[in-house]
Amino acid sequence: MFTGIVEELGEVTAVEALADASRFRVRGPVVTRDAKHGDSIAVNGVCLTVVEREGDEFTADVMAETLKRSGLGALTVGSRVNLERPMAADGRFGGHIVQGHVDGTGTITERTPSDNWEVVEISLPAALARYVVEKGSVTVDGVSLTVVEAGAEHFTVSLIPTTLALTTLGHKQPGDPVNLEVDVIAKYVERLLGAREATR
Repeated sequence: MFTGIVEELGEVTAVEALADASRFRVRGPVVTRDAKHGDSIAVNGVCLTVVEREGDEFTADVMAETLKRSGLGALTVGSRVNLERPMAADGRFGGHIVQGHVDGTGTITERTPSDNWEVVEISLPAALARYVVEKGSVTVDGVSLTVVEAGAEHFTVSLIPTTLALTTLGHKQPGDPVNLEVDVIAKYVERLLGAREATR
């Protein structure tokens, strides 16, 4: 499990196309410090499994389903990526519950700068809109954010200077895709309530 608190901005150093998947090599000195084969690392919010580690780089295989549901397929050599290791059992819960299971992709539609922060508007698939609520949590490219405004086809978030400087969200422009993971608790509540209604 992750919390959406990005540990470092990494870089894709190699992309290898496989028959029905892709193999990525990513540089990230912080997240590879204690990484070993089989460990999980979130890359732009997608939970990937470490295949190999060499120095400050790791490789991970990304299956076709993940490439289809996320924006990882658009990554190329030199792309910057948000990296986070799973939360330790005795760690601080700084963000919110993030599984690393991306629900879909959105698109940055507008950026409105201010003196101390920036408001970013992001489109989202209609099927995900019901899980995004004002002042609720949402994960964008692996970053835990608070929703400012929730609409039927978009939502907005405010990004502080630290987020702008230390994550991919500081560099992405209107038209760029982002990975979205909605609050898993909302999905469980919906499923449980639906099952209860079905038994009445």
